[in-house]
Amino acid sequence: MHILLIRSIERDPVRGARKAWEWPLAEEEDALVPERILELSERLSAVAGGKIGEISAINRQAKMLAINALITAARAGEAGKGFAIVAEEFKRIASEIDDVAMAMESQVRADLGELSAVGGAILAHLRGQRLADLALNAIEIIDRNLYERTCDVRWWATDSAVVACVADPTDAAARHASRRLKVILDAYTVYLDLWICDAKGRVIASGRPDRYAGAKGLSVASKPWFEQAMRTTSGDEFVACDIERAEALGDAPVATYATAIREEGQINGKAIGVLGIHFDWKPQAQAVVDGVRLTGEERARSRVMLLDHRGRVLAASDRRGELEETFKLPADAMGLGSYALDGATIGYAVTPGYETYRGLGWYGCIQQQEPDRRAKRRAA
Repeated sequence: MHILLIRSIERDPVRGARKAWEWPLAEEEDALVPERILELSERLSAVAGGKIGEISAINRQAKMLAINALITAARAGEAGKGFAIVAEEFKRIASEIDDVAMAMESQVRADLGELSAVGGAILAHLRGQRLADLALNAIEIIDRNLYERTCDVRWWATDSAVVACVADPTDAAARHASRRLKVILDAYTVYLDLWICDAKGRVIASGRPDRYAGAKGLSVASKPWFEQAMRTTSGDEFVACDIERAEALGDAPVATYATAIREEGQINGKAIGVLGIHFDWKPQAQAVVDGVRLTGEERARSRVMLLDHRGRVLAASDRRGELEETFKLPADAMGLGSYALDGATIGYAVTPGYETYRGLGWYGCIQQQEPDRRAKRRAA
């Protein structure tokens, strides 16, 4: 499990519920696409080749007429000499037209070939840059979303009911804290559950005891998020974990955030327990990968993914391989970039982090198959 321990510079609690994610306005789906460059180049090549072929065909007929005229002039003897000169000149002109047509065909094909190559290179760059930008947008939305979770856990750990539940672990204090956690969960719908743990790692109160009855009394002492949270040195620190399935929460995938509960809720108080909050990963992440701004045609040949630092698929627009598949990015895939592989363009962007949340080395990634322009032309 990948753990992130953060020491924040200043506290920035969230003072009200926010939407789990928010996309910028979508662009018009019928906007012009770069693929049009190659389509026009190929069409021009086909038209030019066809017209040059027509010129050659007409010129062959002219040559045949000139030859027939020469034969007729020869049969006419002296009377046909003048006509023979005209026919010979016509034949010579036809030969020159042939030479010009051949030269034009050679030059046009060379230029169109170069145009297609340049257009293809430009298109590959534009497509790769666009996919990388969209991948960055996706991972930035996740970063902002998860940053809010780090604010939530630090804030709620200072709640008087949460502190009292650990400081005075009576049944009444646990019930009061559980009711308080339920109020929070009703307002913050992006969480599956919130757990209050004592210093030994036992869950002594939760926000949804009716839904997740197995949570209370559960030992989480061996969980990295609990161990790391107990070792934090101030209320400004928090622990963020990679996505994992939580058996006690119906085996749902969760992003767990934790921080120490401190004596009297003071920022530098002694750690007396841990608050663990379990972010409901699947619906929030699915909304992000489904919301990437692709046209309908692009979406049909694209796969949008969120990957962890090892390339494990955390979410995918096609719903395949989540938490099981590993999507291998190149070893030098750092920052933002793109590359081509097996008829597809892959754009990626590593998490830039947001505010005090530096991220866990996750990636936004989009794999897009190249369009079948021949099929599009046939359909047209």
